[in-house]
Amino acid sequence: MTTPTKLETTDEEPPMIHENGPILVTGGTGTLGRLVVPRLRDAGCEVRVLSRRSREAGEGIEFVTGDLATTEGIEAAVEGAEIIVHCAGSTKGDEDKALNLIRAASRAGARHLVFISVVGADKIPIASGIDRAMFGYFGSKLAAERLVTDSGLPWTTLRATQFHDLILKTAQQMTRMPVVPVPVGRFQPVDAGEVAARLVELALGAPAGLVPDLAGPRVYEMAELVRGYMRAHGKRRPIMPVRLPGKAARAVRAGANLAPDRAVGRRTWEEFLAEQVS
Repeated sequence: MTTPTKLETTDEEPPMIHENGPILVTGGTGTLGRLVVPRLRDAGCEVRVLSRRSREAGEGIEFVTGDLATTEGIEAAVEGAEIIVHCAGSTKGDEDKALNLIRAASRAGARHLVFISVVGADKIPIASGIDRAMFGYFGSKLAAERLVTDSGLPWTTLRATQFHDLILKTAQQMTRMPVVPVPVGRFQPVDAGEVAARLVELALGAPAGLVPDLAGPRVYEMAELVRGYMRAHGKRRPIMPVRLPGKAARAVRAGANLAPDRAVGRRTWEEFLAEQVS
């Protein structure tokens, strides 16, 4: 098996492979991971989930308690798992958690590490404290990407745009105020379920390096997304556009977080909102 050694994007679909032993999913109870796990089960896979809290095992699903930040429980989680789908993520420290996982996976002899990153990780500069405070997530994801690439493990990385769920939480927070401050910028939200389905395809295929991005079907101004949320929930608030300072915010305004040529997602923001309301 050939290990990808450089960051390169390919449109070729990797051949499907079948492994013995469980597939480890980190962050398996989070927004993305909880959608990946049942899809792996539907594909006939045994699944192991790394969780910070103890949980009862389900049919074909084993839970291992551990913490990627402290390394507690990681050795037990990776033991015997030839495929690892790394969904665990946070607003900071992604690179440290990825490094801890990679070290344990290397010792365990994992054969495929699948990583979820974000569109724009390589295009949004994190050059100042303001950049880190506002968009540090992109820099952290890029650092984790580089660790995966240099790990010596066979790997696959998928970059996706922001999930509908994240845009929803952001809109909920913004509209708590009588006047809604909305950063100037565009976003291309994607359905987390569609990203989960793609990750499962990649996990069950051969390691493919950096694969084509996965982005939502439409680009929106942030103000448009917030107005859509308010309409769906019967809220009325005046919107005040805000131009955030810093190089990262400038890159976002220029569209560094978008992938219009990879608008392969199908579920729209409006469809997501309609389901939330119902």
